[in-house]
Amino acid sequence: MRSNNPVVLGVGDNVSSTWDGYLNNAISDWNISTVTQLTKTPGLTNPKTCKPVKGRIEVCNAKYGRNGWLGIAQIWISGSHITQAVSKMNDTYFSVSPYNAPAWRQLVMCQEIAHNFGLDHQDENFNNLNLGTCMDYTNNPKGPPSNEHPNTHDYEELEIIYSHLDAASTTLTTKITGGNKDETDIDFFESKEWGKEVRKDSHGRVSLYERDLGRGKKIITHVLWVDSIESK
Repeated sequence: MRSNNPVVLGVGDNVSSTWDGYLNNAISDWNISTVTQLTKTPGLTNPKTCKPVKGRIEVCNAKYGRNGWLGIAQIWISGSHITQAVSKMNDTYFSVSPYNAPAWRQLVMCQEIAHNFGLDHQDENFNNLNLGTCMDYTNNPKGPPSNEHPNTHDYEELEIIYSHLDAASTTLTTKITGGNKDETDIDFFESKEWGKEVRKDSHGRVSLYERDLGRGKKIITHVLWVDSIESK
C-alpha cells in the first residue's frame, strides 16, 4: 500500500565495479524527484540471467551476446501496478567503440532504470538535436547538451505518474502467471519472446514490446538497439 510519496524502491546492485559509479549516479539523479526514492541494495539475481524479484528493481550487466541490443528494461505489470522490474546492460557492445565510453554508459543506465518505474522516452529520433535528457535517443550522448542525466520534464512526468495514492493495499505474488507459461519459462533475451510489437524507433526497429500474460498481467520490454543494424 502506498499512502504517501515518495514511493520507496529497492534497486538491486548486480553490476560489476565498472558500472557501480554509473548506477550510483543514476540513483542520485532520480532521487532528485519528490515522488521517487531509490535505495541501492545488494543484488538478488545472477547477472547473466537477471531474473526479476518481487517488489524490486534488479540491475545487471553481462556479455549478453551480439543480439543487437545495447540495453533493455523489462517491467511486470498487474492491473495498473508495476510489481517487479529488471534492467540489463549488454557488455558485448559496451566493450567496443563507440559504446565503451562514460557518456554512453551513463545514458543507458539512467534510461533503463527510469523505464523500470514507468517513465517513457521523450524522443526516439537518433539524428536530431539532444534534448538534454537520458530519455532522449541520440548518436552523441555527450552532446552538447549532454543526454547523460534527467531534465526538468522528466521530473514533471514522474510527478504526474505518481500523483495518485493507493486507497487500499495491493497483494503481489512472486510469480505472474498466464496461459501455460509463467515468467520463469520466458527467454527474456530473445525478441521473439517479448510479445507484440508496440512502437518503433526512427530507424524502424521495435523499441517497445508487450507480452500479455492474461488476467490483467503483462510484461513490457523497452529496447535500446545499437546504432548500426549490421552490428546485430
